Amino acid sequence: MATVLICRRFPRLSRVTTFSTTAKCKAESGSSKSKQKKEENPETANTRTESAATIQLLNPLDYRVLYNPSAYAKSRAASQQHAARNSGHALGDTSTSPGTAQVQHTFGTTSSQALPPLRNALPKPKSKPLLEQTISARLSAAQTKEEAEDEKTETHDSKEDPRVFQKGRPEYRSLSYDRFEPIETLSLEEGDSILHSVAVCKGSQSPGTITDYFRKLSRLPAEQHAALVSEPRFNALCRCAVKNMGSFSTSDLIDILKACVRLVVPPTHPLLNACEDEFCRRVWDMNLDQLLLVADCWRCLERSVPSYLSILFSYANMHWKDLALPQFVQLVYIIGEGRRSPADLTQKVESMILKYLDSFTLEEVGAICLGLFKSLSGISDHVMRKIADRVSLQMEDMSTYALVNVLKMLRYARMDHLPLLKELGKVIPARIPTINIQGIMHITLTCSSLHYFDEGVMAAVAMSLPSKVTYCRSKDAAKFLWSFGCLDYEPPNEEEFYSSLIEQMRRKLHEFGKFPEHLLTGLLGLAFVKRFPEELIDYALRDEFVQKTRGSKYELKKDLFTLGKSVEIECPSYQGSRLPPQLYQEITEMVLSFAEQEIYVRPEIVEATSLLESMLGGPEYVKSHMILPHTRSSDLEVHLAMDGHPIPFNLKDRIADKKLKDIGVSLTDDLMTQLIKGRSNSQFPVEVENEARTPGQERGEEARTPRAGDRAALSGGALIADARLQVEPKSGHGLEAPPPLTLNRQPRGVKLAIQVSNRNHYCYCSKRLLGLHCLKRRQLQQLGYVVVELPFWEWFPLLKRTHSEKLSYLHYKVFNPALLSRAG
Repeated sequence: MATVLICRRFPRLSRVTTFSTTAKCKAESGSSKSKQKKEENPETANTRTESAATIQLLNPLDYRVLYNPSAYAKSRAASQQHAARNSGHALGDTSTSPGTAQVQHTFGTTSSQALPPLRNALPKPKSKPLLEQTISARLSAAQTKEEAEDEKTETHDSKEDPRVFQKGRPEYRSLSYDRFEPIETLSLEEGDSILHSVAVCKGSQSPGTITDYFRKLSRLPAEQHAALVSEPRFNALCRCAVKNMGSFSTSDLIDILKACVRLVVPPTHPLLNACEDEFCRRVWDMNLDQLLLVADCWRCLERSVPSYLSILFSYANMHWKDLALPQFVQLVYIIGEGRRSPADLTQKVESMILKYLDSFTLEEVGAICLGLFKSLSGISDHVMRKIADRVSLQMEDMSTYALVNVLKMLRYARMDHLPLLKELGKVIPARIPTINIQGIMHITLTCSSLHYFDEGVMAAVAMSLPSKVTYCRSKDAAKFLWSFGCLDYEPPNEEEFYSSLIEQMRRKLHEFGKFPEHLLTGLLGLAFVKRFPEELIDYALRDEFVQKTRGSKYELKKDLFTLGKSVEIECPSYQGSRLPPQLYQEITEMVLSFAEQEIYVRPEIVEATSLLESMLGGPEYVKSHMILPHTRSSDLEVHLAMDGHPIPFNLKDRIADKKLKDIGVSLTDDLMTQLIKGRSNSQFPVEVENEARTPGQERGEEARTPRAGDRAALSGGALIADARLQVEPKSGHGLEAPPPLTLNRQPRGVKLAIQVSNRNHYCYCSKRLLGLHCLKRRQLQQLGYVVVELPFWEWFPLLKRTHSEKLSYLHYKVFNPALLSRAG
């Protein structure tokens, strides 16, 4: 009989939920308690796909989301092409299991604050229930189409979406479990008959009969599966299977495992324990197709099987040369889902990628990148560049889901690939409105991690985000704020963009206790663009939150330091929580110790310091140090009187100069080549100046920028004779910043903060300063300094020129008359 579908609007839900009449009675019987709970917890309308629609309320204090690693909606054109290739199965679509009449639905998590105020204020006349139903129906009908479209874009299945590549070749049918395989439904009467036989025989069935029972029972209608698994007679059948485990043939044992997948047997079920032990014993007697199929079933069951995977990888290592293309891709998928990277397979994986690269489908390329990314597998620049070469040529034909997986790996490998990034700017902006929020986040984060600024991409993200912001997890909101702040980009709709994200951060405040790195990431991103939401800052600087950061797997002290000191300088009216002085002292000492070992000794800084001392009259006129330790980069401080004469102020370093005079770095030709051109085949040292860091599994991603950026920036080769003064800061938002402070200013003089910049201070292949360094220069100005820059595209080439040329350049920079007039 066809299922009758009824639309009903529940309190505090901004989505129309559709459910069958079989679920109606339960929904109405518990409506009173359910309504009360929803009113108390407006953000807990989180659901999952089941055979009958269910609304599951979660505790908002427990951070739970339907994690969906990277299943993102495609552009319309790509979706149509993919649908044609794969018999109508497109990413993001909900699917109906063949053989059942029950339609499956998924509806997403939203906040009640997304509801228009009028909707909750709508009266509910007790005497006219029919009128109430009519009004509700009209409201539902008006929004059903739009919300259904939004739902389709945002809904994705974390187990099925990474497996889309399996639909591209028939060979995957023998390597993986297909939940969409057509089956003939077993009637309830037949199922009851089987269970009756199990009860009567009391464990005396043969292994073949037991296997047949499992096959048949797994064909019961999906809505009966949960009841079956808890049925005592089914558990008796499971005990019988465990008792006869060693007597099953391998194919029969695989059939039992597949039946468990279809029935959604809990991953900790005793039957699965016995199955895992038996499969581990049989590995060396199975073929690779069977091994991969069993591993795929474990994934579908969401059961962790490290022992089985370890044996599987050893088997694959011994039979590596026999791997066919589908077997290899499926193996990389299993490696990724197991979150393990077998060290002995790394080189072999790379060689196999190169062998089959031209034969992979684009979905398989995405699957391989996702597997490598999830397992944190290192990959050589050569192989990653080959993958990027192919993707850049075929990006138009690639699903957004597969493309995002490639971007994840590109980000992880710190790989600059200008053709791919340029093509991304052409293809992605038009797709942004159709992409899932997590997909948009990964695209944006890739750009910021590689320090690549494309205004078309960023503007498209900014315009699309406010309408999708309620789908953001705390992690998503934080990384959006970080990415835009890192690239120092305020979009045309900046007020709407930032206010919507800040409001979402407030809604997700309860999640930051468990994930403190996300709050700090978002607040730093906001600080870069001079926005300081006082309520969130007060929460982040409280003792209770600081204690929670100590329990994080990430080092968050530096981030607290940067945030706390930035608030002190830029927000004098702030009255909220502050970090304790002892914590400031501890972190300052840590940062300065690192700077002495890694920053002050860099050739470009040592040379500039030496030449300035020679030009000005000695070490007492120059100080190489961190004026603002919380910005994690160094400065050369010089003081000038109003008549232009240098003022001695560094008396301490003058005494120490005799001991340190012979300490330095030799400027060899090789070293100068590396400074000017960047390294082409090895990792550049991590720049502490650039480490405001991204949180989560990728908090260190901004530490290294693309290595080819210097070539483009230095291609002109000419020296630009100007003072490189700091641009005026942008107008503030949130808490007001003070006018430039005059503390510590020499009477009728000027303090110079000379910046010896490098390419990691700028966006890739551009002269666009990154957010952290915009923040630093802004704060130096507010403390009364005049910022003078020795930009790397001018200073690094000069390091190979004559002594007099370098002195002439520095003389112009320091004694530029514009500096004194600016200070005056």
